[in-house]
Amino acid sequence: MPAYVDALCREIEAVSREAPEPLPVHTLFFGGGTPSLLSAAMYARIIAVIERNFRLDPQLEFTIEANPGTVGPDYLKDIHSLGVNRISYGMQSAHEDDLRLLERQHRMEEVAQAVAWSRQAGFDNLSLDLIFGIPYQDMARWQATLRQALQLAPEHLSLYALTLEHGTPMQHQVAAGQLPAPDDDLAADMYDYACEQLEAHGYRQYEISNWARGDDPRRELTCRHNLQYWRGLPYLGLGAGAHGFAAGVRTANVLGIPAYIQRCQASHSGPFPVGPATAQSIPVDRRAQMEEFMMVGLRLTAEGVAQEDFTARFQQAIDEVFPEEVADLLHKGLLEWVEDGKTRLRLTPRARLLGNLVFSSFVSEGE
Repeated sequence: MPAYVDALCREIEAVSREAPEPLPVHTLFFGGGTPSLLSAAMYARIIAVIERNFRLDPQLEFTIEANPGTVGPDYLKDIHSLGVNRISYGMQSAHEDDLRLLERQHRMEEVAQAVAWSRQAGFDNLSLDLIFGIPYQDMARWQATLRQALQLAPEHLSLYALTLEHGTPMQHQVAAGQLPAPDDDLAADMYDYACEQLEAHGYRQYEISNWARGDDPRRELTCRHNLQYWRGLPYLGLGAGAHGFAAGVRTANVLGIPAYIQRCQASHSGPFPVGPATAQSIPVDRRAQMEEFMMVGLRLTAEGVAQEDFTARFQQAIDEVFPEEVADLLHKGLLEWVEDGKTRLRLTPRARLLGNLVFSSFVSEGE
């Protein structure tokens, strides 16, 4: 871990050095693996390097993902004092057999304890991740998981349908008949149930898989970092396996940690945003940017894609660029114009379960 932290600090310095000016940063997000395995002292070093090389917003959203069994009260106090103000816990399920299937090491008791310790440390913005559609998970078990998550009163919830990633042990077990395949109809029912319950408990759905408390007008509790992705705005990806999009270029870092450390020690960088660990950099042409702007923006269930934002970015209206696609999806009842004068295009409620069908309509064949 010390060598990895040293490499990350080198990458931060190298990428920022190539930027045309000191870049403003309004969100930091340390994502999984398990970032909570890094010590507070290691975070202090990384943060110091970030502060020297970027212009941090005074209202910075600073999120760390954590596995519930890896944090303690002193650690949480220490990282809170460093400026971390949001934690996302991978709860996944309230049931031990579900967690074993997902190869998670924690128990529900540790989730509740981590949340309590976080509150004591001063955190007032917590998110819980849940997974539905797990093999052998029936509706009653999903309802119990959701109920226990709500009892912890997080400010934010992310709910994901289980997907079988190629090459994973679970995918091999399903292919071999050792586990039942995910039941899409049951997963859809679970999603519909969650939408109803979360709305009843004061959570506002703002993205297909994400909800934030909406009962405090003084605070915006959506994940500002993820909104950057969904609005098609630039972000830097730093660290092993990280992806970024800035200056019209998509970047992907080398995945293996030893290779990442070795590359960062060499400190060879290209033109911004290419850094020493960049394994792939792809300029994204105007047409592809328009397609991606629609694809990610339509994930925002309430906001959708504003005609004004699309026109400001691309100097054309949405229905000028995608006349057939928009007309077809409107006819099928999967998209709707909201507000007066075609100002905003978004998914209809029933299309939230058919999102990939809608998104693929805006992506050219072969991409």
